[in-house]
Amino acid sequence: MQINSDSSNKNVNSSKNNLIPLIFMVSLYFLFGFVTVMNDILIPHLKSLFDLSHAQSMMVQFCFFGAYFLMSLPAGWLLQKIGFQKGIVWSLVLVGIGLLMFIPASMVISYSFFLFALFVIGSGITVLQVAANPYLSLLGSNEGATTRINLAGGFNSLATTFGPIIGGYLIFINADASNLEKAAATRLPYLYLGAFVFILSVVFYFIKLPNVIQEKESQKEGSIWQFPQLKKGALAIFLYVGAEVAIGSLLIGFMSLPENGSLDAVTATKYVSFYWGSSLLGRFGGFLFLSKVSSRTTLLFASILALVCVSVAIVSNGELAVYVIVLLGLCHSVMWPCIFPMSIQGMRAFTGLGSSILIMMVVGGAILPLLQGYLIDSWGYKKSFCIEVLCYLYLLYFAMQNKDK
Repeated sequence: MQINSDSSNKNVNSSKNNLIPLIFMVSLYFLFGFVTVMNDILIPHLKSLFDLSHAQSMMVQFCFFGAYFLMSLPAGWLLQKIGFQKGIVWSLVLVGIGLLMFIPASMVISYSFFLFALFVIGSGITVLQVAANPYLSLLGSNEGATTRINLAGGFNSLATTFGPIIGGYLIFINADASNLEKAAATRLPYLYLGAFVFILSVVFYFIKLPNVIQEKESQKEGSIWQFPQLKKGALAIFLYVGAEVAIGSLLIGFMSLPENGSLDAVTATKYVSFYWGSSLLGRFGGFLFLSKVSSRTTLLFASILALVCVSVAIVSNGELAVYVIVLLGLCHSVMWPCIFPMSIQGMRAFTGLGSSILIMMVVGGAILPLLQGYLIDSWGYKKSFCIEVLCYLYLLYFAMQNKDK
């Protein structure tokens, strides 16, 4: 899905008409964050409930983020057929259905049922993401695209900061509780979330958003793969999202290690909140400063700092290891709003398809956590961080080979 940049679409690019659409887009990013971060609470909870290995527990992220890979291109086709606003409404309905599926899943106490519900939620979120990212990128000047995405990302991080505390409080119960009680603990938060999403779908049905005008197929010349920045950016998105999701997914287990303090699950959720809270600070800071510093320079700095942090975590224990892992949230905070605009810049008629491909690469959040789960089972936590080292090295390369515009 894309937006024309010519005079026929001045109503979208006019700054005086942008405030209300921007507010509603930001509300979607808040939803993305809250629903996604709940997976970080579900992983240790379902691991305990079903007595899973680390790799098996990471199927939570595999099913959720796997939907991005399978549904991104169909999402682009759907938005072209039914329009931007209707696409948002129906995708919100799909998310709501997936959230409410947690109620029967908790009644039959089936891990497969939980995973299917997560896939349904991920499918709905995918359509929302495919629509929201290019819309924000083009809802104003090209120079302000990174800033707008970073602002929305800040509200995403606001949700991921408070989500673990709320989710942990509602879901984590006494370790001696029965399986029936542990399963039932997932119902209330997902019931509340489902009700909120259905209300939001009604709001989006009645509000009026600027029309999204698509360029005709005949205006496309050449292939989508003629843009080298898209190919490199797709891999950058894959690795960045994979690293970010993997770190968030294993934090509670990492904090429970004897050498890191043997924290209980409820206490460890505070550090998950700190991790996403540091991302929140970074994104609001980025909103203020990214207009003055180029995306390339910002990504260079963030990648180098991330490499330093993960390297220290590998060779240290205790509070130092904990603090540098939490600090990775700050490094991750500005990566998406830098990578995404750099990857689709200058694609014009191919912007919609390029956006769909980039959203597909969010599947890194499915693959890398699962791979790291296998490495933890085989090598332990410390050595498993070699995955993040490789991710940040590529992101450093991606930033270095892009020239400031």
